[in-house]
Amino acid sequence: MTTNESIRPFTVDIAQADLDDLLARLARTRLPEPAPGDNWDLGTPNHYLREMVDHWQQGFDWREQEARMNAFPHYLTEIDGQTVHFIHVPSKVEGATPLLLLHTYPGSFVDFLDMIGPLTDPVAYGGSADDAFSVVVPSMPGFGFSTPLVDRGWTMARVARTYDTLMRRLGYSSYGTHGSDGGAMVSRELGLLNPEGFLGLHVLQLFSFPSGDPAEFEKFTPEDYAALEHLKWFQSVGGYNAINATRPQTVAVGISDSPVGQLAWNELFNNFGDGTSLVSRDQILTEVSLYWFTNSSAAAGRYHYEEAHAGTEPQINHAPTGVAVFTDDFKTIRPLADRDNTNIVHWSKFDKGGHYATLECPDEVTNDLRTFFRNL
Repeated sequence: MTTNESIRPFTVDIAQADLDDLLARLARTRLPEPAPGDNWDLGTPNHYLREMVDHWQQGFDWREQEARMNAFPHYLTEIDGQTVHFIHVPSKVEGATPLLLLHTYPGSFVDFLDMIGPLTDPVAYGGSADDAFSVVVPSMPGFGFSTPLVDRGWTMARVARTYDTLMRRLGYSSYGTHGSDGGAMVSRELGLLNPEGFLGLHVLQLFSFPSGDPAEFEKFTPEDYAALEHLKWFQSVGGYNAINATRPQTVAVGISDSPVGQLAWNELFNNFGDGTSLVSRDQILTEVSLYWFTNSSAAAGRYHYEEAHAGTEPQINHAPTGVAVFTDDFKTIRPLADRDNTNIVHWSKFDKGGHYATLECPDEVTNDLRTFFRNL
């Protein structure tokens, strides 16, 4: 690793006035009229919001979470005209594998705080020095402290190019990547880009869907058909995709003006309320508070719009690829994934965990990452 004068240190330090404003807004919360039954059938229910708002006011400690963030070194740099925030923790182990950790939507760099120590210093956590990584955790442009988003046209492919520039600026001639959700999409774009020294991508999802060709179903197993049914459910509750892909600025008005609106909008942390999520209240409120303090909901949502209007053609990924499928997450369907990715060399399944597996069961994700990169 080398240093670069264009990289400057950064500390997470939200002004007390902003914390006070948040609490004042929470005290004036006005919930909608509840739907009959007040359950998750129609979206985020009032009983959940009341409980969470009470905890946000009485039990949640942002300064404690801020200290967790600042336990790692943060930096800012400018790439493609955009301020990019990232955590960078080089391992003390010689020859450690450089690794990009790429976050979800609606997540952030906070997704990975519990994984950085075990990845960079595996011996201290009962592992082997051979599995050490030097970790870079960027905030996607428009998310968190990679703000404000200065122009249009930020697609996952553009983010991938930005991250490759970041790794070269940090002095890494080769690296691998891990990602979930948006981070999985950026990871695959890096596979398509396949820059010199790219080692491979480990993801929690490969978003491959039926094309309409009946022949694609010939290799389907009963498990694949079950995954297709789960996909139908996932789409039936994921209306935010359509809203963000068409009118992201409209919905962002309410989310940006109401912290409880932001909380309700981020119902994916609860797996759309299906009762399977293992994400804790404090984990949810840390992520939601970060969006609130950085006023980044509009820019984050615009990725759906930019992707929907990019006009890109499907491409085949030939880079070494590993997939970890968690039981309560979107389930990647292997025959479709093989159609779009010719070099899937690792496939694992887990019987607990969902869309935010790095928050729910970070040890399992960490160990699967180690296995994938160890066997490349």
